[in-house]
Amino acid sequence: MKLRPLSIVFTGLMIVALVMSACAPAAAPAPAQPTEAAPAPSGEQVLKLATTTSTADSGLLDNILPEFEKLCNCRVDVVAVGTGQAIAIGQKGDADVLLVHARKSEDQFVTDQDAKERFDVMYNDFIILGPQDDPAKAGSAASVKDAFKAIMAAQAAFASRGDKSGTNTKELSIWASAGITPTKDMPWYKALGQGMGETLTFANEQKAYTLADRGTYLAMKDKLPDLAVVVGGNTLAENKDKSLLNPYGVLAVNPDKHPGVKYDLAMQFVKWLTSVDEQQKIGDFGKAKFGQSLFYPSSAEWKAAHPN
Repeated sequence: MKLRPLSIVFTGLMIVALVMSACAPAAAPAPAQPTEAAPAPSGEQVLKLATTTSTADSGLLDNILPEFEKLCNCRVDVVAVGTGQAIAIGQKGDADVLLVHARKSEDQFVTDQDAKERFDVMYNDFIILGPQDDPAKAGSAASVKDAFKAIMAAQAAFASRGDKSGTNTKELSIWASAGITPTKDMPWYKALGQGMGETLTFANEQKAYTLADRGTYLAMKDKLPDLAVVVGGNTLAENKDKSLLNPYGVLAVNPDKHPGVKYDLAMQFVKWLTSVDEQQKIGDFGKAKFGQSLFYPSSAEWKAAHPN
């Protein structure tokens, strides 16, 4: 059996000790602000997490959150929406912490002092899905931009989330790079205003193309018999277009700007999520069932422990 270096084991123990210490219930918690969730009946704390639908639809949160809830004697209330909406919730101070995937918007969130810092968590990639017979021949394109051009040229049905999510933002940036601005007047372009799961279901039923994160697709693949990966290959390693990488970040909402948030608990969530042990669990999620990770760890702590 291969033993981990003592320094890594010690670091993991220290992180657990720090989290347990900081998560101890306060003797006299302050009255809840209007934007906070009401305390749970047991007296446990409540952490409000606004996140993208992919972390929920993929099953990742159901897999990892119970551990944090037990460790900190808290309940995590998850609001799974598009990244744009999750960030808007954070801008109002109606969430304590965000787990999202739209880097430009995340950086602006920090610039606007809605958070003090952004932390890398994980990444996967985007893929283009479409009908098994690929009527637009998008799979023959040299890049994702050219694949979108082929879909438009064929007037093939395209299902867009249309919800200002990270995936929708990425999709629109690809159309823009191709010199195309899709509108509701184009009958082949379907802006649904739905989450990733609903959009995949629609694309499967209507035999439409769509852009999706690989994690959610793999988690739902058994329910999508009429969809195939057209661009992106069968694994992240096979995805030749590196512009399709999809990084996720975590941000604790700034209490200086939003006094009602549970900043200390949010930062414990950040430290826990980015710790080496939890990063390993994120990287392992999905391997047994799908033969590949749904998300790949990328925190600074993980990279320091795995320099190669």
